[in-house]
Amino acid sequence: MADGGTRAARARSHLVCELGFQNGGRLVASSALPLREIEDTADPIALHFAMLEDVVRRLSEIDLVHFHVDYLSFPFSARLRCAHLTTLHWRLDLPGLEALYRRFPHEPLVAILDAQRQALPWLNWRRTIHHGMPHGELEPVREPRDYAAFLGRISPTKRPDLAVEIARRAEVPLRIAAKVDRADLEYHKQVVAPLIDGARVIYEGELADDHKRAFLAGARALLFPVDWPEPFGLVMAEALACGTPVIAFERGSVAELIEHGKTGFVVNSVEEAAQALRNVGALSRKDGEQPDSARARCRRGKSPRRHCVAGRPLDGRR
Repeated sequence: MADGGTRAARARSHLVCELGFQNGGRLVASSALPLREIEDTADPIALHFAMLEDVVRRLSEIDLVHFHVDYLSFPFSARLRCAHLTTLHWRLDLPGLEALYRRFPHEPLVAILDAQRQALPWLNWRRTIHHGMPHGELEPVREPRDYAAFLGRISPTKRPDLAVEIARRAEVPLRIAAKVDRADLEYHKQVVAPLIDGARVIYEGELADDHKRAFLAGARALLFPVDWPEPFGLVMAEALACGTPVIAFERGSVAELIEHGKTGFVVNSVEEAAQALRNVGALSRKDGEQPDSARARCRRGKSPRRHCVAGRPLDGRR
């Protein structure tokens, strides 16, 4: 998402300096590798703090800072004299967070969902801006193939095992494209791997972006049977941008992003999901030809493709 924002800013002739890993602006690297590649062998918090200190030390070069590390930036942003804001990407309903946020009530914040605000509605919210993708990056295919897709991460919270059961009951092949983090290796070994037969359930590993686009666009539907209050679920936005319907459990962000019976189905059980997968062909996927297609509704702003610009000044004054 930082990459999309970088490209949009550069298109408006802004000079963008990114502190973190390479994405498209002028890079000031705080780590030689992306943190996800070294998270099991290094302290990611230490690297984040080093990056944030670099921001403060470069104040003379900076007009605006947009933080994406949740509350980690707050002790640093309090020292800034330039405009800044923070987009919060994580849950706010966890114990202990309210006590911390009470100490930084004036920090200007952006939510990624309206529902995200409900836990701490008194914070200094400036806007809700859904995640999105650059226009034209994800495109539909003329004729999708007959498989259901699971995309993302092999994890007990994402429940790929339920995706397997949903596809089995609907008698639809399932293709799984997902990474396995070290913390989830045992879950993958004990629960998911035994379900993969290479015929009706195929595991494709973690896909590069160009393969991911074809994978999503070619699917009958994306299965999203999450078992936790999902903070956003970017894969749902990616599927909608491809015109691919989403079948998702009603958890966290799902009801805010999926229009039931229009861009997919919001369900509450494996059997409801299986029935939705059987019936998903009734939903329109044709961009522009059908006003109720997932992709057309994305373009009208009822989806994560909507991009907003804050209407109020973003300043660092206390």
